[in-house]
Amino acid sequence: MIEAKGVAILGATGSIGESALAVLDQHPERFRAVALTANRNVPGLRALVERHQPRIAVLADAGASESLLGGGATRWATGREALIEAATHPDVDIVLNALVGAAGLEPTLAALRAGKRVALANKESLVCGGPLVLRAAAEGGGELMPVDSEHSAIFQCIQGSRASEVQRLILTASGGPFRSASPDRLAEVRPGDALRHPTWDMGAKITIDSATLANKALEVIEAHFLFGVPYGRIEAVVHPQSIIHSMVEFADGSVLAQMGFPTMEIPVLYALSYPERLPYTCRRFDPVAAGALTFEPVREDCFPAFRLGVAAGLAGGCAPAVFNAANEIAVAAFLEGRVSFPGIASAIEDTLERWSGGEIASLGDVLEADAWARRTAKTFIGNQVLC
Repeated sequence: MIEAKGVAILGATGSIGESALAVLDQHPERFRAVALTANRNVPGLRALVERHQPRIAVLADAGASESLLGGGATRWATGREALIEAATHPDVDIVLNALVGAAGLEPTLAALRAGKRVALANKESLVCGGPLVLRAAAEGGGELMPVDSEHSAIFQCIQGSRASEVQRLILTASGGPFRSASPDRLAEVRPGDALRHPTWDMGAKITIDSATLANKALEVIEAHFLFGVPYGRIEAVVHPQSIIHSMVEFADGSVLAQMGFPTMEIPVLYALSYPERLPYTCRRFDPVAAGALTFEPVREDCFPAFRLGVAAGLAGGCAPAVFNAANEIAVAAFLEGRVSFPGIASAIEDTLERWSGGEIASLGDVLEADAWARRTAKTFIGNQVLC
């Protein structure tokens, strides 16, 4: 009899967390929820705790402590240290990191150092601290498994191949809701417009990143660290139907693609069950229903956040962390109506231009660059005047 593996879901009340819990529901004999965390969604986390009865429930926002309910088999805790405890709990075998933003880096490092498998949906971990993440995995014996649909697709396509045989990675992007919009239209975009993604149901931050294509830049950087492929051999292409999730070209010219209707449950399941493929009840792929599959180039002139992010990746060191922090600040300002849609990229560009450079030797280096970038981006945004 196979013993069920203990799973910690960081960001359990978000869309990826919901997908992960749906996977656990279909395979209770293989996986059990040991730790569930949320940022400050007390009612949402309480409902999940009542249903899944984890050992520990954590609210990352320590200020929410007065709302907690005690009692029962689940221990409640708050704050950063509790989040790390959830990621390193002795009964946890797999940590699914679905946190949003740079806050996901430290739990990723802690879990890898503790020898856990990290099913990584928090792309910022690798973007901000790629060298640190790889070092933590090597030193602690932890294992990285991609959860993003694009990186899961690549991982599945390269199974059985040697690294020297991989010629090119091709990430697909839906293009977001404005892929054909003119610059004049983009200048008029409001948060409500940008939050209506054509194919995926995601949180606000990731949905805006998809609209600006900053998300695809983050994924290029993540792919570089996950698969050890130089930036010059990683490309992105717009694929509006979101059926092909990524492609891999091999040295002999063969190209493999991973396909399926948009869902995060399949990549989550694969990250949890690898190297097995467990049965799963979901919408089965129908090529006729999928219809025509089309591809377009990324319009870097209209979506400069993509270009800026890839350039930050090429610059290396802490530049990707600076890009990510400036983007987080700019996206928050856009959602609050304090900066225009094109102003997101303008804030990122101004911050990167002011960055004097710096390498990554420790988590402190990343945190310092992150804090500097946030202050710089806030200053830029504060000086803007919306028409």
